Amino acid sequence: MKCLKKITNLALANEWIAKDPFVGIKFHEKEVVREFLTMDELLTIYHKDFPLERIRIVRDVFIFAAFTGLAFIDVQQLSPEHIVEDANGNLWIRKTRQKTKNMCNIPLLDIPLEILRKYANHPICQKKKVLLPVPCNQKMNSYLKEIADLCLINKHLTTHTARHSYATSVCLANGVSIENVAKMLGHSNIKMTQHYARVLDSSILRDMTNVRNVLSNTR
Repeated sequence: MKCLKKITNLALANEWIAKDPFVGIKFHEKEVVREFLTMDELLTIYHKDFPLERIRIVRDVFIFAAFTGLAFIDVQQLSPEHIVEDANGNLWIRKTRQKTKNMCNIPLLDIPLEILRKYANHPICQKKKVLLPVPCNQKMNSYLKEIADLCLINKHLTTHTARHSYATSVCLANGVSIENVAKMLGHSNIKMTQHYARVLDSSILRDMTNVRNVLSNTR
């Protein structure tokens, strides 16, 4: 509906139509439930010993995104110039998001830092002057399905899942304020980030309902 509204506004601006056909009509968007991994699921993937290098690379790229919140294209473009050290010796990712052109300021946690060090001398990284040997999006999503199967995770993993997992399981679930999550994700306004808080609330409610049921059965 957003696209249709944009087309209508363009038609009005160019006087292709006389009036807005949607005046007085309110549209209600259905909220999309975004898949995310729990911290336990993320760590299961991180510690899993995969025999094939192609799977290990996809795993590392996915985990890096899940612990930085970067979108796939931004991980793919990440280069040494995007890593900045502050006055206290802390390393940050500072990069303009490809999609929105908003600046991301993300402290580097130990897990993604370890992954960066792992690929520092990788031939693809040196050739392309990037920090990670990121496969194309199609290959990433295909191999992520294999990873989910091998880790016995019954969820549909995509490159988007990593970013959603960062917002929910890495940040909000550990007490990071929604305002700071918005800044790290490069969101233009906090409304975009509030969706993750609602998803997390529904997940907590679902888990606590299971706890309630277990306790009821023990009485």
